[in-house]
Amino acid sequence: MIKRSLFPALCLGIFLAVVTTPVWAVPIGDVIRTLETPFQTATAKELRIYDYSADFFQESKIASLDRLQRANGRVEVSFNYQRPQTVPDVMFRWRYDQPTTQEIVSDGETLWVYLPENNQVIQSNIEMVNKSHQSDPMTFLTGLGNLSRDFQISWASPNTDIDGNYVLELKPRRVSSLISQLVIVVDRFAVEAYQNRGQEDKSLSEPRRSPRDSRRAAQNPMQASPADRAFAGHGGDLSGVWFPIMSTTVYDPNGNSTIIEFSNLRVNIGISKTSFNFILPAGVQIIRPTGKEMGF
Repeated sequence: MIKRSLFPALCLGIFLAVVTTPVWAVPIGDVIRTLETPFQTATAKELRIYDYSADFFQESKIASLDRLQRANGRVEVSFNYQRPQTVPDVMFRWRYDQPTTQEIVSDGETLWVYLPENNQVIQSNIEMVNKSHQSDPMTFLTGLGNLSRDFQISWASPNTDIDGNYVLELKPRRVSSLISQLVIVVDRFAVEAYQNRGQEDKSLSEPRRSPRDSRRAAQNPMQASPADRAFAGHGGDLSGVWFPIMSTTVYDPNGNSTIIEFSNLRVNIGISKTSFNFILPAGVQIIRPTGKEMGF
């Protein structure tokens, strides 16, 4: 079966930058709005995030076993702003390559969890999954525009990372069996972009890198390629669209934690809806959970 610690931290992106603005000069409200605005239907079309794709690295700490689990793969996410609601519908496909092969796919109506090792597909109705978990603030996965509604948000301690990006601590407004705390690192360039809307275009002096790329470059600069470092989803316009989330760490009530990092991230590239169609493999066992067992 899929590890429960793998799923809650999904749909997330990462990039590190060089600090030039002290955190005390940035109101926390601006950082929160930087997070939410690109994913809200009320946002101007040219400032929305419609899709992204990335390679991802995931590390989960299992407290009871004092053990780390690492995983990696590829993700595609698309947001549908057609329906009149606060936040868009979401389609996604997570392909895990390590430590075992598996896929988590949703076309916005159905959720498939494919476990080749078990020759099984867990198939659920998204609406029923949402209802079965309605007491859990899991909307940060599919409703990033509602974070301040679902979480109490404050500065973390420390409130910046070593590169000057902003660190927020989120605690669910409702008791959750899945999340006790969520820590989000927000790209300082995304905050600048939010604050500089309507101003003259500016250019960045150097490309942004993911934490993994930064560590690799520090160990061996020749191994960090321009393709790894550059943010291909943005042309360097501080007044334009930036993917705001650099990393997320999810803590559950049992002391487990999961961090997600992205690399090779692309934003607003026009991912086709067909990317989120799941074709059932021949001979696979289909499991359709009901009631409290809905979902994953």
